[in-house]
Parts: sequence; C-alpha cells; structure tokens
Amino acid sequence: MTAVALDAPQVRRRLRRPQRLLTQNSELREEHIWNWTLPALATRLRDGRVVKTCPAAGVCAQACYARNGTYNFPGVIDRHQANLAYVLDDLPGWQRQMAAELAHPRHRGGWIRIHDAGDFFSDHYLSAWLRLIAFRPAVNFYAYTKEVSRFRRLVEPAPPRNFRWVFSYGGMEDHLIRPGDRVADVFPDEAAILSAGYHSQDASDLLAVLGPAPVGIPANNIPQFKRRMGGRSFRQWQAERDARRRGR
Repeated sequence: MTAVALDAPQVRRRLRRPQRLLTQNSELREEHIWNWTLPALATRLRDGRVVKTCPAAGVCAQACYARNGTYNFPGVIDRHQANLAYVLDDLPGWQRQMAAELAHPRHRGGWIRIHDAGDFFSDHYLSAWLRLIAFRPAVNFYAYTKEVSRFRRLVEPAPPRNFRWVFSYGGMEDHLIRPGDRVADVFPDEAAILSAGYHSQDASDLLAVLGPAPVGIPANNIPQFKRRMGGRSFRQWQAERDARRRGR
C-alpha cells in the first residue's frame, strides 16, 4: 500500500483541540496561578511519534514528580498528549487559541506558569511562547527550565519584561549555568535547603522567580524518588553523574 501524505487542512481536522488550554493544578490553584502543561520527559503519541519534551533532562528524570501519581492517570496522559500534538501539528492555531484565552480579564495582572510538566523542547516552540508573551504584556509569565543553551540564544538577548525564568539543576546543561543566573535546586528536605544557604519556595511557587535567591525546592514525599536521591540535591547528583562520564 502506498502511503498518502496528508495536507495541512486534513491534519488540522484530525487534531483533538482542547477546549481550554490553561488549567490549574491543586497547588497552583491556591495561588490563583494558571498553567500550561505537556507530557513529562517524553511520550509516544497516538500516531506512533515519540517526542522528547524535556531534551536537556538529566538525573531529574529519575525523580520527576510529573511522572508519578495523578500524572499517570489515563485521562491526564491523554490531555497532555493532546496539548503536545496541537503544538506540533498546528502551532499557529495553538498560538491563536492561547492568545484568545490570555485576553480573558481573569489573567490581567496575574501569573501563568509555563509547564508544570515538560519543557521548551524546540526553538520553534520557545519562539512561539516569546511571541505570545510579548503580545500579552498585561499578563505575567514564568517558567522553570533546563534548556540553558536555548535560553541563552533565544531569550536572554531581548527578554520580555513580563517573563521570568529560573534554571533548575539536574539537567544535562547544568555546566552551562553561570554565577548570577537565577537558579533552583531540589533538596531532600527543608533542613537541607537551609544548610546549603538556599531559600525555600515551599510557601509559594512564585518565590522561585520573585523571592530571594538561590531557590531551594523540597523534594516531593515519594519514597522511591527519595531513595534515588540518596540525600543529595539534584545539583550534587547531576555533578556526580557528569564526573563519572568524564572519567570513562
């Protein structure tokens, strides 16, 4: 059988467009923060495509909260995959719908967290977000990211005034983080955060970008993840792995 190439209108007709793109998880809802989400780390879509949504992930992949619990519910996986497919197959349509949602009065002066799972997995995708952020200056945006080199190229030369980000340790580009960058590290508990001289963001997720730096995040109380961390922070864990690789 000869494969038939689908034209753009056919692809768009097959897309499952979510009725609402921005949602609120249980933690962010208490702070009136809305969020956009993708599958964590990587996923296989219904059509068989395998997509890495966190290409710079390192040790964080072994203790990622977004690969546990409710994130593994079939309905949640289906929703996150639908979001990703929309971005991949109709980025202009996704931009238009997102821009329309961001125009709602509830978002004026408020905060949008870009990704409670996933990351800026491509230049095109990050550039689309930068256009949206610039188009909606009355809305504030923030993100954690491990895409250090991508942000150096695309964001840092001319960052939107309403966008804040923090580089989170535990990724394959930790070595590109510089003194003066705003950073976040995951620690086993609050005591470890304080002893390292970091400032906990446990009281509010916005402290990651608005509070004192550097930022410490207490690890979720997931026993198997705590065992893997072995009392280390993500930064320490990743540094150990990088050192082993250099020694090979």
